[in-house]
Amino acid sequence: MLYDLVRPLLFSFDAETAHESAIAALRVAGCLLPPGRPEPAPAVEAMGLVFPNRIGLAAGLDKNGVAIDGLARMGFGFLEIGTVTPRPQPGNPRPRLFRLPEARAIINRMGFNNHGVDALTANVKAARYRGILGINIGKNFDTPIERAAEDYLAALEKVYALASYVAINVSSPNTKNLRTLQQASGLDGLLGPLKAAQQRLADQHGRYVPLALKIAPDLDAEGIVAIAEALRRNRIDAVIATNTTLARDKVAGKRHAGQEGGLSGAPLLEVSTAVLRRFAQALAGEVPIVASGGVLDGEAARAKLDAGATLVQVLTGLIYRGPGLVRECVRATARQ
Repeated sequence: MLYDLVRPLLFSFDAETAHESAIAALRVAGCLLPPGRPEPAPAVEAMGLVFPNRIGLAAGLDKNGVAIDGLARMGFGFLEIGTVTPRPQPGNPRPRLFRLPEARAIINRMGFNNHGVDALTANVKAARYRGILGINIGKNFDTPIERAAEDYLAALEKVYALASYVAINVSSPNTKNLRTLQQASGLDGLLGPLKAAQQRLADQHGRYVPLALKIAPDLDAEGIVAIAEALRRNRIDAVIATNTTLARDKVAGKRHAGQEGGLSGAPLLEVSTAVLRRFAQALAGEVPIVASGGVLDGEAARAKLDAGATLVQVLTGLIYRGPGLVRECVRATARQ
């Protein structure tokens, strides 16, 4: 495939430069080429939305929504952009993105680097894509954790009219104390106001936009049950399981394994799927699950459905496999 020829060139650059080059190329392709179409598959309903196939792009690849039309050409059933914060921020110092090729993994400590919600909404308005678009929101790094809800509410207000669904990211390991928002003591204080704002915005815009909570894989059984109860209590529309992991046992001794940040890719598959399975048991079908973490082939995508997911997202797999991964996963998750 073409990507097999291009990947060595991309991998000759440092990881973030390669990422920036790929996004720039996708942006140009989206401008110059006809709109893309989803890979054909039986449609599936979740969150009150109808998805043309089960495979989506996870947040993190296109943080600012600059390459939506180019990404749509890969055949995804849905796209998720962001994470975006109310105000622009540079993120953590470079280098902050590291490949572990022998493990088919990535470590990142990007720190929600993005141009801010106003820039993202302008890009979404300019895009031709009319498929399902998730917008992933977070808090600015310098907003005190006790005021985090203010940032999420501000971002929700800005993206609501443009999103098919909004993902609430409380699980990145790269923003100080962010994961404390997953704790039972603080989750209602975030989800309650967001749910109230959702209901108000639905009346204002005449359209209900679902909310999905993105959680970490580094949770114990008690934490999973507590989050599941909070999802039910606050009538959140979906959960995204999972973000990246802080664990390093699967990559111990490998180059870059000691770098701080979240680990994604093949080493995440087992732990992420285990957390997904526990959420499926705790939620008993009441809240749909979007699976993310470690999907590098169709077999892994299928395993996510077997563990209880309705939809599956990919990101690191694209870096190692290219666009052909989307078609492979669509086919694997379309069969009965």
